[in-house]
This record gives sequence, C-alpha cells and structure tokens, in this order.
Amino acid sequence: MDRNDYYGGESTSLNLKQLWKRFRGNDQPPPHLGSSKDYNVDMIPKFMMANDSLVRVLIHTDVAKYLYFKAVDGSYVYNKGKVYKVPATDVEALKSPLMGIFEKRRARKFIIYVQNYDEKDQKTHEGMDLTRILTRDLFTKYGLDENTVDFVGHAFALHRDDRYLNEPALDTVKRMKLYAESLARFQGGSPYIYPLYGLGELPQAFARLSAAYGGTYMLSKPDCVVEFNEVGEVVGVTSEGETVKCKKVVCDPSYLPNKVRKVGRVARAICIMSHPIPNTNDSHSVQVILPQKQLGRKSDMYLFCCSYTHNVAPNGKFIAFVSTEAETDQPEIELKPGIDLLGHVEEMFIDVYDRYEPSLDNCFISTVSS
Repeated sequence: MDRNDYYGGESTSLNLKQLWKRFRGNDQPPPHLGSSKDYNVDMIPKFMMANDSLVRVLIHTDVAKYLYFKAVDGSYVYNKGKVYKVPATDVEALKSPLMGIFEKRRARKFIIYVQNYDEKDQKTHEGMDLTRILTRDLFTKYGLDENTVDFVGHAFALHRDDRYLNEPALDTVKRMKLYAESLARFQGGSPYIYPLYGLGELPQAFARLSAAYGGTYMLSKPDCVVEFNEVGEVVGVTSEGETVKCKKVVCDPSYLPNKVRKVGRVARAICIMSHPIPNTNDSHSVQVILPQKQLGRKSDMYLFCCSYTHNVAPNGKFIAFVSTEAETDQPEIELKPGIDLLGHVEEMFIDVYDRYEPSLDNCFISTVSS
C-alpha cells in the first residue's frame, strides 16, 4: 500500500512535472528543459556497488530480470580544491597525482596487502589481527600520510566520517576489497552501477515480481493506519475503511512516526544542467566524494551525476545531486562547496529531510523519512 500515486514512496524517481509540483507548487517547468516524461529524477539518489549484497539479492530473487543496469563512468575525490580520479589499483596508485613518489610506493604496498588479504588465510594477515588492531594503527604501519588516509578511508572504503579510524581495521579492509571487486566485475571506470530510468525502477521491479507470485500492490491509498493488538503486535493496515490483516509491516517512518527516533538530517541540492561535471573527463555518470577534512566538516559531501545515457533526462541534459549530513540550519551555505564544482546550473531545488531509526520489533521501518 502506498499513499502516493507512484511507486517507491520517498525513494521514487519523479518526472519533470512531478518534480516541479513537489518543489514549486503550481508553477510549470520551462519548455527549454525538454519533455517531462524524459526525466526520472531520484529523490534519494544512490549508485550501487557492482558486487554488493543488494546486487546479489536482485539476482537471487529474479528481480534483476525486470531491470537494466549500466556501469557508471567515473569515481573521483576532492582534494585541496581539485577533483582527482580515485586510484583503484596499485598501478593507478603509482600514476595518481594525489601522492608524491615515496607516498605512492607506500600506498601501493598497502593496496597490495588489501588485495591479497583473506580472512580465512593467516598467511595473508602479516601477523596482524584486524579484529583488534585499529584502522589508524594499520595505516601507521604502512606509513601512509594524512592526505592518503583521507582518500583511502573516504573514497575507497566509503566511510562518511572519521570515526572509523578508532574502530577495528577489518571493516575498512572489507570495504576496500568490495570496491576493488566491484571495479573488476564490469571492468569499467568505477565500481558503481545504476539502473536505466533511475532508482524508481527498483520498487517497480519488486512490484512486478510480487504480482507474478500473487501479490497485490495498491497505490493512492490515503491515511494508511497500522493497527496493533492489545499487546503491541501489528495485526493489519487500514485505509478508506478497509483493513488488510497481516503479521508484519514494512514501511517508511512517516507511517509510524511514534515508533521511530530522529537521528539526523540530510541536505540535498537537485540540479539540472546541460554539461557534465567539470574535471571528470566528461563523464556522463560520476560520483565525486568530498571528504570532511577537505571542507572542515564533521561528515562527507557527495556529488552524484547521471544523464541521458542512463535515461534519466532528455538528450543533452544532466542531473546532479549534492548531498550531505545537515550540520546547520542553512543547507544552501553547507552545500555550496559541492555546488561550486558543478559549473553552470539551469535549475536547482534544495531539499532537507529528517533521518530516523526504528524503535519497534514487529515492524520493519526504513531509515528514510518523508
């Protein structure tokens, strides 16, 4: 059941008219942006790691047969005011302008260690127990400087802040291996893949598979109320006077606001452009990570860009997103470092939404809010 007239709830992809209605009310989009139906703008944009568990779930459940994916062109990192390609192999590390000649050798040794590491093979551990040694101590063992640690931790391991440095190193090594495995899976310019027509295709694909097995998907169902019995167990969902009985409910926080707790806020700029992000080798789809230290922040900032090559915009148009954990009540000022990297922006929408965590056992509530 969904209160909206489209699939995916807050994780949907909107056409241009729906986007305009959401952010500009009754105003109409200008004609020069092209046809509304050619747009599929993600409300919660995210590239998928090519070898991650989500991809394996899609394949295992046969949902993948309803989807078409395309590799993402590039993965970049922001360092000292410039954008650089993320070196993903020991060979690329030796060529990267991010490091000096001696630092490249140290980084190469570290990357080789990560590539060879096998949790079940003690010979690959080099005498270290990564469940005990802290990540910062592992970096110190290989003599990596602060600059290298910054892009390794945030652009390879994809940590969103620096708390990982004081946590066991095993998680970071696993994250780096996933990055390398995902990069090798399609042998493209990045470890990421992305569905044609946007992430809104994911819930639609699950709905199609559900229908094939007798499931029912109901759109435009207003005022959905989750029903509980006297001991607090979920027993059904009511809408328009009708109740569907069930034993479990999966929903976003807006359906059970009294069963979640707020844990943060996300600030995001949605931008429509007629060019790729500068300094990314004219990539039509790309992610640029801005580590927190580079911006003097507590958390990272992300640039996500896709285009007509992924069927999310008309020919010649690009959709860019700048996202970060909101740390103030001035999202436009917070997002400015990322927006400044985009070049000319034709239209921009600023969105801020709360993040929640569930506090109930018999309902499965996502961390995304309306």
